[in-house]
Amino acid sequence: MGILVTGGAGFIGSNFVRHYVASHPGEQVVVLDALTYAGNRENIAELETEGRVSFVRGDIGNGELVEHLLGSRHLEVVVNFAAESHNSLAILDPARFYRTNVLGTQGLCDAARRAGVERLHHISTCEVYGDLDLDSDESFNEESPYRPRTPYNASKAGSDHVVRSYFETFGLPVTITNCCNNYGPYQFPEKVIPLFTTRALQDQRLPVYQSSANRREWLHVDDHCRAVELVLDKGEIGRTYHVGSGREASVAEIAAAVLAATGKPDSLVDVVPDRPGHDRRYLLDSTRIRTELGWSPEVEFEPGLAATVAWYAANEPWWRPLLGRSPVVEGAWSAAAVGTSGATASH
Repeated sequence: MGILVTGGAGFIGSNFVRHYVASHPGEQVVVLDALTYAGNRENIAELETEGRVSFVRGDIGNGELVEHLLGSRHLEVVVNFAAESHNSLAILDPARFYRTNVLGTQGLCDAARRAGVERLHHISTCEVYGDLDLDSDESFNEESPYRPRTPYNASKAGSDHVVRSYFETFGLPVTITNCCNNYGPYQFPEKVIPLFTTRALQDQRLPVYQSSANRREWLHVDDHCRAVELVLDKGEIGRTYHVGSGREASVAEIAAAVLAATGKPDSLVDVVPDRPGHDRRYLLDSTRIRTELGWSPEVEFEPGLAATVAWYAANEPWWRPLLGRSPVVEGAWSAAAVGTSGATASH
């Protein structure tokens, strides 16, 4: 079997590629990535050098390219990690997100349908469901209604609907996973944990949103990769699976943990205004994937976070060149800034 991994030079995609080639030696793995600002070919450079992965630069919306790759390389499976994913940037440039996440996914599905793939697996997010009250005992299950609140969330919801429509209308064999917030190595330093870590290592201020009690569910990227591999192997066609740890932490807790791990003072915390549409809380019910497929997370949050901070501390040559590449400039939100400049970390 051969597999096409779209967005495979990004954070989760490159971690999945490393995981997959380790557990499927000898299988052909092709990475397709447009290498936008957050894509980094260095993430998979070692695998390319070893001949375990081949790389193609291109857009998932380029149906002719995707169909040619699937046919000429005899690739039976597509795993779609390709997406614009920075909430703050989506407020400043919404069209970019709809082009990639909705129209790009449609182009990918159409190419996969024409090529007759055996499976297209689509990576989605908990954010398509909207948010929960901080004191709620609810969680989102696979039947929860979609209620996206931001352009990024809406664009991912749209991509999910595209994938399901190709299953229902054309019989494209698909599966979907909605995952909670990931953390781990190789995450672009605009996201909250690597942002806080790289700034702390440089003795710079950590921008903590005013609503610092807002919480996210956190999962180590290695556990996410194992879940995707399991769905590819055992998942039911047309089925959606939630991938969550059940472990929540607020942005204030994350900042405190990063400062403790780096030995930096609490005085580095800088409280900044919330971004527009800032969601309060997400929590997924992952009963289905646990009971039906036997998946469960293996990396505990505290040691996982400590190991992640240590990875960034040991890999400054990886993240240092990425600083300043994000189109989002750190600063205060204001009515005038929205659509022109200024944003804060995507949590």
